[in-house]
Amino acid sequence: MAKHGALLCSYAFPILILTISFFCKAIGQEDRKVHIVYMGSLPTVELYSSLSHHLGILERVVEGSSAANVLVRSYGRSFNGFAAKLTEREREKLANMKEVVSVFPSRTYQLQTTRSWDFMGLPENVALNTTGGGESDIVVGVIDTGIWPESNSFRDDGFGPPPKSWKGACEGGQNFNCNNKIIGARYYTLEESARDVIGHGSHTASTAAGSAVKNVSFYELGNGTARGGAPGARIAAYKVCTDQGCTSENILAAFDDCTADEVSIISVSIGSASAPPMEDDPIAIGAFHAMKKGIMTIQSAGNSGPGEGTVSSTPPWIFTVAACSIDRKFIAKVFLGNGRTLDGLAVNAFESNETSAPLIYGREASSQCSEYPAQDCADGCLDPDRVKGKYVMCDNFGGLIEADRAGARGAVLKNARDDVPFVLPRSMSGVNNNDYNLAKSYQNSTTNPRANIVKSEVIKDPTAPRVASFSSRGPNPILPEILKPDICAPGIAILAAYSPNASASASPYDKRRVKYNVQSGTSMSCPHAAGAAAYVKEFHPDWSPAAIKSALMTTAWPMNDTSTSPGEFGYGTGHLNPVGAKQPGLVYDASKEDYIKLLCMFYKDETRVRLISGDNSTCPTGSDKGTPKDHNYPSMLANVTSRASFKVEFPRRVTNVGHANSTYKASISRNSENADIKVVPEVLYFKSLNEVKSFVVIVAGPGLSVAGIVTASLTWSDGNHHVTSSIIVWGV
Repeated sequence: MAKHGALLCSYAFPILILTISFFCKAIGQEDRKVHIVYMGSLPTVELYSSLSHHLGILERVVEGSSAANVLVRSYGRSFNGFAAKLTEREREKLANMKEVVSVFPSRTYQLQTTRSWDFMGLPENVALNTTGGGESDIVVGVIDTGIWPESNSFRDDGFGPPPKSWKGACEGGQNFNCNNKIIGARYYTLEESARDVIGHGSHTASTAAGSAVKNVSFYELGNGTARGGAPGARIAAYKVCTDQGCTSENILAAFDDCTADEVSIISVSIGSASAPPMEDDPIAIGAFHAMKKGIMTIQSAGNSGPGEGTVSSTPPWIFTVAACSIDRKFIAKVFLGNGRTLDGLAVNAFESNETSAPLIYGREASSQCSEYPAQDCADGCLDPDRVKGKYVMCDNFGGLIEADRAGARGAVLKNARDDVPFVLPRSMSGVNNNDYNLAKSYQNSTTNPRANIVKSEVIKDPTAPRVASFSSRGPNPILPEILKPDICAPGIAILAAYSPNASASASPYDKRRVKYNVQSGTSMSCPHAAGAAAYVKEFHPDWSPAAIKSALMTTAWPMNDTSTSPGEFGYGTGHLNPVGAKQPGLVYDASKEDYIKLLCMFYKDETRVRLISGDNSTCPTGSDKGTPKDHNYPSMLANVTSRASFKVEFPRRVTNVGHANSTYKASISRNSENADIKVVPEVLYFKSLNEVKSFVVIVAGPGLSVAGIVTASLTWSDGNHHVTSSIIVWGV
């Protein structure tokens, strides 16, 4: 009966939908949605078949169909789990099984350089001067939209065969070839190729590990040498995203493969609009099992700033990267007919052939839309005959696409993100609110308003580095005691490789095709950190992901940005400093056992923790249990009850990776005076390399107001190395 019912449900005529739907639900064929069933680590038993196991589990719960028909993916190379199309009833049954950690619906995640590496103090000669002499055994796995293999950034001149440790494959699909630079490729989308047709994946891969390519620019803007932070590293591309986004089941499949392929570093410029619970987050799950194998995962913080608590990358085993500016700015000046000049932001590659042209307001250029959509230049509102040869003013920055469609000469756009220059499809410029109002006032006050927008010029920005307005902020909504984001890296106007299949701008009407493009977002800052991590790992191949993270966090440069309070919730410990991280002196290391202890604090369920860890881990009890603030992180955070006296202790340990015989002294730099901060002991004596010493930071005070905050930093110094950690305590 169930089999015939399923057939009927597939071929029901529309007129019978209502009647058939009741019948379908009665036989277990109600709406099915893709869910991820996470089962923790792989069993250690021999001859284990994950596919057989997963089909067997499904056979026990699936109603009205076969297990093979509902199974979407089986994960069994690096961790245990599967994706399947489930009804709500089937989901509940699976969630109640003892062998299952979590069951959660598949979500669609979103995608989140010539000058940037020099700005960070990593010039080309230094980047290439690694222990490998240029060519490297480091493999950066890029989980993204694929890669354009013919780009000059991915040429393999001078590269030998892939390292012997590499266990991956070139399964790039149709019309795709690997080489000794791109040594691996896989795809998980319906597009049967790992080829990048969007541009995002090529951009991130080349930023992290692209080979040096001279004389690169965007139509002569930003000219220089494009390269990655680890130009000698190899690349493995894992295509999980299309222009519709990136699904949970694809992301997990990529993590399953790249971990088993034994990449060195994973770069993931993907995230959700808000932070999901860690057990329901495919990136958190995949990164945890990568960490167990010594693989570091770097993820973008998100583009939902500047609101507090918007960071979507929260686990402590992930290196979370905010976006900040570099000392290069793209200015597209707007010359108004009254003699005023507005310094707008845009990557505008169009030369001005006339001195000026008529300036028209969006509302005046529409005969078919009501007032407000017309003012915004909403889709379909502008009349081509009214805007031809004119500049149009749009109250909404997104009006650039409609202005392009309608064939306007250009546009003056109101840009709420007045620190971000976007690539625009015509002679356009984005101006801040004040300047836009000045332009609108002028346009409304004269019978013949005119304007001119000239090609962008590139100027030096002395205010850099500043955290980007769009960059997602802390505090961490899942684990408030863990600082997120961890660090800031260049993410505004980054020039890197691109797909010549994609439009040069956000406009689908833009027919320009480029090999290198300017992009902004935490998607761009993430591969900068991945390249820096690969650079550090070249010199220290045996360091754990936590040690590399510590080196990058504790050697960060201070930021110029003071627009967020506290700034650390915007940019973490500071600005990425790759060369300084090569020799940090001390590192705050963390092992698999440290993370498992943290999971015990978070889940309070030893059975679930054992499923995740894959061993017989026991959770501490009583006074040994601790709290997340006790985790050996390179920063120290805690929240306390407001208006009550407090005393917070942060136990930490550091490993000597500098000189064998060395002495480090502690110093505290505070940004507030309403607390007493002590370090016990204040001096650490080391007699050998890799020696570990423990200390405690104690923060005490009479009480904080609601949202009151103590911010400070601890620096350990031996005279040569300066190891700095952020300290934040706030009232709730």
